[in-house]
Amino acid sequence: MYSKPHFQNIIRKNMKKYILILMATLALASCTKDLSEINTNPNSPIDAQPSLLFRKVLFDYGEQLSYESFDAGNLLGQYFTMIDFNNFDRHALSEPLYAGNPWPVIYKDLRDNEIVLQKANSNPTFLVYKGPALVMKAYMTAALTDLYGDIPYSEALQGKSEIFTPKYDKQEDIYQGANGILKNLENAITAMNAYTGSIKLEGDIIYNGNLQNWIKFANSLRIKYLMRISGKVNVAAQLQSIYTAGNYIGTNANNAVFQFSAIAPNNFRITTARVGDYNLYIMSKTAEEILKNFNDPRLSLFYRPTAANSANFTGLTNGPDAATTPVALANYSLTGTIFRENGANLKYNYITAWETNFFLAEAAQKGLITESSKTLYDLAVTQGFAYWNVTMPATYLTIGPALLNPASPDALKLIITQKWIPNNLNGYEGWIEYRRTGFPVLKPVLASRNNGLYPVRMPYPQEESTLNVDNYKTAAAATNNNSINAKVWWNN
Repeated sequence: MYSKPHFQNIIRKNMKKYILILMATLALASCTKDLSEINTNPNSPIDAQPSLLFRKVLFDYGEQLSYESFDAGNLLGQYFTMIDFNNFDRHALSEPLYAGNPWPVIYKDLRDNEIVLQKANSNPTFLVYKGPALVMKAYMTAALTDLYGDIPYSEALQGKSEIFTPKYDKQEDIYQGANGILKNLENAITAMNAYTGSIKLEGDIIYNGNLQNWIKFANSLRIKYLMRISGKVNVAAQLQSIYTAGNYIGTNANNAVFQFSAIAPNNFRITTARVGDYNLYIMSKTAEEILKNFNDPRLSLFYRPTAANSANFTGLTNGPDAATTPVALANYSLTGTIFRENGANLKYNYITAWETNFFLAEAAQKGLITESSKTLYDLAVTQGFAYWNVTMPATYLTIGPALLNPASPDALKLIITQKWIPNNLNGYEGWIEYRRTGFPVLKPVLASRNNGLYPVRMPYPQEESTLNVDNYKTAAAATNNNSINAKVWWNN
């Protein structure tokens, strides 16, 4: 006979076997249920909340494009010139230095914004993001097509659908198509007006979740883009409707901007650039002449007096060839302390009240809306000074060259030139508007790499010719072999 302890030992051994078998079975079941869990790093998320991604889109676009505009856009808009390493300033636009290739920057942010939009469309919890994401899609798409012309759009950002070589859409369709810029803005406004949920728009560094301000943002963009295509399309009825409703950015309190900080990572990039790099940028002769002609006090905000004479502000004509004509830096004005020592006072502006009212003043001057162009112009100029925290001289709008006479043949030139002034730091806009209107009058560059012609579009980047070969060839053929002298649709 077996003792009681003997049976207990047998039971304990069998129990251990059963437990081991059960653990192995559960482990196997777990592995076969979801093998991916084994290889998932819990500290490396594979998805992002819309709030985080949307904030990233807003900030990254502003941070990247502010630098793009300072380094490249402000050369094309002739706010600055460069004294060295300046082939881009000489209009060799395929040879950017630090900036001058916004294509990958904007497409990256469009991609992330599209993820936010897809989440909003597929999950009711995130519906609050639909309107603002559509606004940003329209905004960034317009930036791309205004710079380059025809671009990948309807088939872009569809890698999950295995579209890796998207076709280039016509700019006319990008602006006016069923899913184009203007329709997306209308749909954005509809979505925001219809939203009744309790979830707040988070990650919004522009308006802190205020959808009513996003609606104003969308309507200001509609005004801007309707004016941009107004040479090709009759936009009067749409503009009048928006203006009459009045629900656009009309005051600086509603500007679509965000404030840079004094320290990284939210600082303006130039504030931490090497002094040697910063000293490459000096005042353009174009800017000197315009600001001095108006006796405009913003001259000493945007630029510094020369090192050789603290009473002088002196600019240099764009595009010098420093190899053959050395430039004595002390004789010219560097860019102002607002861009470096006082960079925390800078804002990145998506669109503002003054820009909106300048567009409306132009519309009124052309008879596209019923209103006094002078009333809108005076308001815009005043807001432009306030935006930069500069006191406008008391007689600025009543005596002298800034006084607008709507009957003057130079009225439109004055409106566009005055809009150009506060767009400093957003130089691509100055260049785009010059291409559209011919104002302000920019100077031929000193040592042109473009046969003395002023470029009217950015060239498609080189990587398109290798990564999207067939579609690139079609687009290049439509622009005279990717020429920077081939006008975009709204400029033809």
